Amino acid sequence: MTNPIDPRIVKFIKKHHVFTLATSSGNKPYTCTCFYVYQEASNTIIFTSDYDTRHTREMTLQPLVSGAIALETLIVGRIQGIQFTGEVFELKDEGYDIAHKAYVTKFPIALLNNLVLWGIKLDFIKMTHNQLGFGVKLIWDKSRG
Repeated sequence: MTNPIDPRIVKFIKKHHVFTLATSSGNKPYTCTCFYVYQEASNTIIFTSDYDTRHTREMTLQPLVSGAIALETLIVGRIQGIQFTGEVFELKDEGYDIAHKAYVTKFPIALLNNLVLWGIKLDFIKMTHNQLGFGVKLIWDKSRG
């Protein structure tokens, strides 16, 4: 049996293009922001990062990461955002070609660089969706399906 993600969560992830990635090493947390594309079929966030960045070094040592995507608004009734967890992996071989095409289609400027592409296979998503009511949460958990 499958565990479908609420379509409102998918729509939100697809609508945006910047996420915050949280990593850690030696009990020292770190965050960065990255452009991303979302591959709905595999429930994966695709982003690029060079090998020499702090977050890449940390996520290769500890591939379990978390992140967030938020709508910027000052109107409480419009607040929307997601927090997620997942496992990072480097995209290689045929998976790279599909992800590369999706990434450079959304961000053509990326063609100017040799891209190291990473995926985050999502396993938990919590969406705050105040447009449905103050403090309403939509939750998807891979382990519940």
